[in-house]
Formats: sequence, structure tokens, C-alpha cells
Amino acid sequence: MGLLTGVKDAVIDAWSWLNYKPIFSGDLGMPHRRAFPEAAASWVPPEHERRLASYKLLKAYDHNQVGELTSLLEGDSARERREFGDPAMFIDKLTSDVLGSEQTITVPGAEGDQETAEAQAAEKVQTLLREWADEELLPLRMLQTERKAVGLGDGVYLLYWDGEKQRARVKTFDPGFYFPVVGEDDDGSDYPDRIHFAWELAEDKARNLPARVRRITYELDWIRPQTANGVDETGRRPVRAQVMSEATDTAPAAPVLGRGDRVDAGGSITRLYPWSEPGRPSYKTCYLTDATWDLGDLKGPVDVDSLPLSKASFATNAEGEVLDRLDLYQDFVPVIHVPNTVPEPGEHWGQSSLAKALQVFDELSGSDTDSSRASATTGSPMIGIYGKAINGQQQYQAGPGLVWTLGEGGGITTVDTSKNLAELRSQVHDLSERAANVVRIPPVALGTLDPSKMPSGYALELALGPEDSLIAGMRLARDHADRLIPKFVQRLFLAGQHPDWAGITPLPAKIVRGAFRPTDKAAALEEIRNARKDKLISLQTAIRMLQDLGWPIEDAEEEIKRIDARSFDDARNLADALGNPQETADFLGRKAPAEQDPPAPVLPAVPADATLEDPAGQGQQGSGGNTP
Repeated sequence: MGLLTGVKDAVIDAWSWLNYKPIFSGDLGMPHRRAFPEAAASWVPPEHERRLASYKLLKAYDHNQVGELTSLLEGDSARERREFGDPAMFIDKLTSDVLGSEQTITVPGAEGDQETAEAQAAEKVQTLLREWADEELLPLRMLQTERKAVGLGDGVYLLYWDGEKQRARVKTFDPGFYFPVVGEDDDGSDYPDRIHFAWELAEDKARNLPARVRRITYELDWIRPQTANGVDETGRRPVRAQVMSEATDTAPAAPVLGRGDRVDAGGSITRLYPWSEPGRPSYKTCYLTDATWDLGDLKGPVDVDSLPLSKASFATNAEGEVLDRLDLYQDFVPVIHVPNTVPEPGEHWGQSSLAKALQVFDELSGSDTDSSRASATTGSPMIGIYGKAINGQQQYQAGPGLVWTLGEGGGITTVDTSKNLAELRSQVHDLSERAANVVRIPPVALGTLDPSKMPSGYALELALGPEDSLIAGMRLARDHADRLIPKFVQRLFLAGQHPDWAGITPLPAKIVRGAFRPTDKAAALEEIRNARKDKLISLQTAIRMLQDLGWPIEDAEEEIKRIDARSFDDARNLADALGNPQETADFLGRKAPAEQDPPAPVLPAVPADATLEDPAGQGQQGSGGNTP
């Protein structure tokens, strides 16, 4: 045991790549309290301290403030470091690539033959979802979330129904406010049934408000009897109270069920949601709680999940409902966590794209700082003068046209630091390439290498290979979220009883991300043209490929209709094959001509002396003048 005295425990977790930082290597790897006071708040669970501290440090890299943050531990000299935005450039590049050129909601079957009821239903759902995405500015919300996911490792969406705007809304939350409750026996990769959004509110002396902590909770739990606005025992604090039926002579007061709820044979309350499968009622619903606590009222060992509800002040929504376990009438938690990378088995959190390259960015910042100092001495070199006429106590200023009398044996020497500056700039270039290699973005993708210098197109493809696999993995981590967003939107519209969604059955849908690499559009167009000409692909597939190339085609189905409306050769072939004017007119998108009785044929008159051998009655003369 004596040999192990003073040995420091090694902490290896989802944030151990920050252990090399002095402000992140305290006892058991806990972050420095002066640098990260938010992570050490009394209500923050200890297992979340390293995560919250890592978010703050990564934000400092994104905003060129690492020197300011580390100066709390290393002193004011840390503020002199140069930070030129390299981490932010990588974040912006990866965010753009993982989003793609465009984001489109697609429903399988919506672009097929519209004569079937299934295709018509898919087309209607796709149209409604795209209209919602346009009104809700979905690409902007995705950009906000993706930038946090790329830079911090995690992003969070919240979807909810807005009764005033009569549509589903989507909101982006900072992952530092996100506190999922993951039990020891739970799989961290699954979406938890209880999620908190919590943050501190600073003291407001102008309004006489103390420091507080606000917590918004979404919890999936068993369906319980109906509740309504009420007050607690003191009569001053609004809460939700259980609704009871009136007592009669034959029956005592009993809890009232919510609208549409039933009690099954086992005594459990069930509910059929608009999206429930026939004959399969749900036993659970989502409850919303929005509460605030004064920090001075929190005594003892409490955390974000165990804050005492008896000391909470509950908020009220626009409809006047007290948000104390308010039943949302939906059997899902409308919170979507977006990890930047595929989490480890059983883990919940993603990893920042900057994680593995932070030490390279630190070296790059140090080289930039040294290069800046060296450039100062190169542009204004240090000069030494000597001679009998020189007064050692006098200060000399160098400038154009200035003449110094040096005296006997005098001279001037300068310190040339240009070579050092060249070496430092070469070091900066090498470190930039190292950072690009670690993050897996080749220099040609960053624009720091001229693509024309690549020996061939195949070499360019090989150079972009690491980025292709990187973006493929990042999009795989987001695939579930891209399916959940349109799924939750459909359910929220049905729960909100929007008239446009009446009678609609939710269908599988997905957010499709466009291409992220520049392509040779001329070569790709020739490839599509040849495949279409040889009938190897359908027109729908060709249009979709053109959309992926960035062609300004908003609606593939409408584009196909416009093309068919001018395809007269195809219409002629269709008419010859079917002999149906109506189907040919439908193909062209036009109205078929009204059907008319065909005119009676007019035959020429037959002479009286005509015979079967001579219908014209004129006879024929052979070469010998005899009738044949």
C-alpha cells in the first residue's frame, strides 16, 4: 500500500479527452470550481458536472475565449494567447456538411402513381408536413441544433402544440439545460421517460426577486384520473387537484376520468389516441410540470430530480392551466436528443467533433502567438548601435531619414528574426493540416488546397474519402431524430384536432438531407440522361437524383406533371396502346374532347353493269385485246 500512496485515479469517461487541461484535472477529474461555477451548483447532480464544464470549455474554443477562461487558473498571461477562429471554422464546415444542401421531408409512396388511395394519402401527408416545415422554419431550427451537436456533442429538440398558432412548434434547447433521468438498469441509448430542462435565474433586485432555479419536466407515466386548477392547504399556492364526482345517497364521491378514458378489467385507466392501433389502447400519458424554486429554500442534499415540490411555484400556460403534472394527452415525451456521434453501448451522450483535436488547437494557438511576436520583431527589428559618440543613457528612435553620428569604431547591428518567423509559419501550416487530419476533414474540403493540383479525379475522391465516412457516421447518429420529428409533428396535429388533419392516419416520414459535396453537374446530368434513355431508371428516380444535385426542383411530383404535359410522343404511344382518349388526356393534364358519334361513311356510286370481277364496270384490255 505504501507504494501506491499519492497515486492519482485515472478517470476515463465520455469527457476524459479534457483531462489534459489543468482546469479540468482536479480531484477525480472534477473541473475547477472558479472556472466552472455553474457545473458546481448545489442542484446539479455530480455525474453531470464534467459534462456541463466540457460544454463551457468547448464554447470558449468556439468563441475564441480559451485564454480568458484559463486565465482564472494560469493568470493574466493566458490572455495574451492568439486565437484566430480555427475551431469555429471546423464547426461551421461540419455543420454545413451534416445538414447538406437542403432538408426535405419525404413520405414513402408520395411520389408514385397517384391513382391508388395509399399514394394519395401519402402525398397529402407529405404536402402538409412540408407546409408545416416552411411555416415553422425547420431548416433554421435544424441549423441551430446541429451547430450545438457538432460543437458540444449534443443537441436537443422540443416539440409542442401551440394552441394560439394552431400548429406544432419546434424549439432548440442548449444541452447544458438538458437533464435526462437515466436509471442504473436503463439503456442510456434509449430515450428516457423522465426529462428535465433546468437552469438558474440570477437575482433581480429591481423586482425584488431572489436567485432561483427553474425546472421544466416531461414525464411519461400511468394515466391517472382527471385534475383541475386548485390551491394547496395554505390557499395561496396554485396547484392541480383531483376532480371528484358529487357524492350521492347510493355512491360516495369518486375520482373523475378524463375525456375518452376507460377502466379495463384490471382497474387500470386506458386511452385510445388518434394514432393508436385499433384494439390496442395505451396505459400511459405525458405529464408537464413547470416549476421554480428559490435557491435559499433548497436545504440538504437535493438535486435537479429531487427538488421538493412542496416549495415550488408552478407556472401557468396561455390557457390558464397550472403546470403541475398537466396531462398533455399524448403517449410520448416530445423531447428529441441528437448526439453528434453514435454513442457507446449503453451511453447517452455524443462527442464533440473538436474533442480529439483540442490539443492540436492549443498548439496552433501557441504557434500563432509566437508567430505574432516574431512578426513584431521582424517588422520593427531590434537595433544595436555603438561608438565613441554614443551616449549610453540616451534613448534613440529609428526612423526613415534619421542620421546617427556613431564616432570612431562605431557601428550598427540588427537582430534578424525573419527566419524564425518563416519556421513558425511553416509550423502553423503543419498544425493546421494535423488538425484537419484528426477531425477527418481533408485540406481540399476546407478550401486550403487547390483541387486543380490533384493529379486526377480518382485521387480527389480518395482525398475526400475520410470526410465521406465521417459524415456518414454523423448522419447515422441523427437518423432516428430525422424520423421522430415528422412522426411527432403528425401526432401533435392530430392531438390538436387541426381541421386539415382530420381523418388522416399518421404515416412513416423522414427528413432527407441533401448532398454535401460539390459534384460535376455536367457529368452527373449525362449519367442520368443515359440511364433514363436506356430505361434503367424511372422518371421519378431521375428527378430525385437531379434534386440531390441541387437543381431548383421544389416538388418532384409537380415537375413530373409539367414534363408529361409536353410529352406528346409518349402521349401518342399511350393512345395507340390503350385507345382511350381519357387516359391520354389525363397523362397530358388536359381535358379530353367530348365524345361524338362518328360520321357515316360516304361510298362512291356503283355502276349498274359492275360485276365482282369488274367493280368499276369498265373491263380491262390485255395485250391481245381480250377481256381476261
